[in-house]
Amino acid sequence: MLLEAVYHRPKLNWCYAYDGRTIHLRIRTKRDDVTAVSAMTGDKYMWDQSLTYVPMYKLASDEMFDYWECEVVPPYRRLKYGFLLESGKEKYWMTEYDFMKQQPENPDRLFEYPFINPADVFETPAWVKDAVFYQIFPERFANGDPSIDPEGVLPWGGKPERDNFFGGDLQGVIDHIDHLTKLGVNAIYFTPIFAATTNHKYDTEDYMRVDPQFGDIETLKKLVKICHDRGIRVVLDAVFNHSGRTFAPFVDLQKNKEKSRYKDWFYIRKYPITVEDGIPSYDTFAFEPLMPKLNTANPEVKEYLLKAAAYWIQEADIDGWRLDVANEVDHEFWREFRRVVKGIKPDAYILGEIWHESSPWLMGDQFDAVMNYPFTNAVLDFFVDGVGDASHFANAIGKQFSRYPRQANEVTFNLLDSHDTARLLTRCDENKDKMKLAAQFQFTYTGTPCIYYGDEIGMTGSNDPDCRKCMEWDEDKQDQELFSFYQELIALRLKYSALRTGNLKFLSAEAGSNRLVYTREDEESKIIIFMNNDSKPRTLEVNVEESRWENIRTGETVSAANGALNLKLPAYGCRMLKAK
Repeated sequence: MLLEAVYHRPKLNWCYAYDGRTIHLRIRTKRDDVTAVSAMTGDKYMWDQSLTYVPMYKLASDEMFDYWECEVVPPYRRLKYGFLLESGKEKYWMTEYDFMKQQPENPDRLFEYPFINPADVFETPAWVKDAVFYQIFPERFANGDPSIDPEGVLPWGGKPERDNFFGGDLQGVIDHIDHLTKLGVNAIYFTPIFAATTNHKYDTEDYMRVDPQFGDIETLKKLVKICHDRGIRVVLDAVFNHSGRTFAPFVDLQKNKEKSRYKDWFYIRKYPITVEDGIPSYDTFAFEPLMPKLNTANPEVKEYLLKAAAYWIQEADIDGWRLDVANEVDHEFWREFRRVVKGIKPDAYILGEIWHESSPWLMGDQFDAVMNYPFTNAVLDFFVDGVGDASHFANAIGKQFSRYPRQANEVTFNLLDSHDTARLLTRCDENKDKMKLAAQFQFTYTGTPCIYYGDEIGMTGSNDPDCRKCMEWDEDKQDQELFSFYQELIALRLKYSALRTGNLKFLSAEAGSNRLVYTREDEESKIIIFMNNDSKPRTLEVNVEESRWENIRTGETVSAANGALNLKLPAYGCRMLKAK
């Protein structure tokens, strides 16, 4: 047994309260090195009477490690614990201090979860577990009110450029709400809708005003109410890392320089404010002169932004915030942001835009979830680009899943494309079968899936700005078969809770193979999913305990022969079977 590979620490994603009564424990071991792990648990004040061994199961694996998990419900909300590691006849007890060949006589040197204080429990919005999001880029979705079009607006459907306008607005979303209802989505994420100079609106001019080219606060209220009446939640985009160059405090700073009362709202390296060799003399998002970075540690900045965060929840009844460039804002600001937002609407969704491992923001004091780009990369690598085999993919998924507490994984934002990336169908070289296979993994994985507007009707587009084309509303130019596919996929996810929050286990993900078999299982059902990520038909076989299965799409009964399911799948084919 390689003890050097064994890892555990209290708190974070290794020992945390899942709810007010339940503690999840995790431990890492070298892959395929340990055959069984148990948690030795009890109450430190009555150790001998409460000592219990709780078997752990293999939560996930990657190329180097296995990650084990168990659930403990301590009767008095406090826990002392260690681990028993077994490999054949070899046994070790792991304490906080050492590895021992005998069971510790007392709990003094074991790990401890002192007490489940309700205020410390990381709670995420329950509705997000059941959500299917639809991302809308407002300027390109639909033009519902031409009277508010910006100057120089172009005819709908023209070529998107970084600086042109087509007149999309909030009334356009209202006019086409039936499209979303028919599709079956129950949540919308809007990119920024507040006053700004660009078509994307990430250069905010006024955080307290809807951009006039999109409508006004009354239009927004009407839209949110219509969505809520149809069971659709609404999440807006908050750009608090930086403002726009036309933001009034920055305008004053440009005019009055060192004498401006707003000089500490930003990070100015030298005056006068200039751009030399492409680098502004003030901190910005990237090196974009239009987007000066805000000093969120400044009390006045903090007050203004938190007021805006509260205002739109109170006035328009929105259901959450997506936070742009969230990792470049100080942690203390986000802690205050969470207190303000949750104080108004406890089930508001707080979603951070972070493209990498995000544990520091997912400890219960800042975000509910992040945009799951490691998931995005893993799916695109395997299903779209053919990078790595099934084993590599399963390892990438297992590694990502092991990083966060379960409640964060359950509401993480799983996307395959967006306004920042090439569209999924384009990434797939317009191979619809490949696109469908990637989407089927997205919709059968833990977390909330998101469809980028137009993907459901076959829109294409390379990287920004081509991925921001006008929505196609001519039904003769829409891919109705693809729309029906997404309808069915959404309906299946909403029907079976196992596809949303059930345990995931890979049954087959072999090195050198591009075929996957995995299960999603909860108390209601067990679903096994077969995927052939190959350009040729392939046969997949796995051993199963149950003898009779039902195809959840067709209702057809499938029987296991000699304890095994054997299925022939077409190129890029998928089958989903439920144990009967």
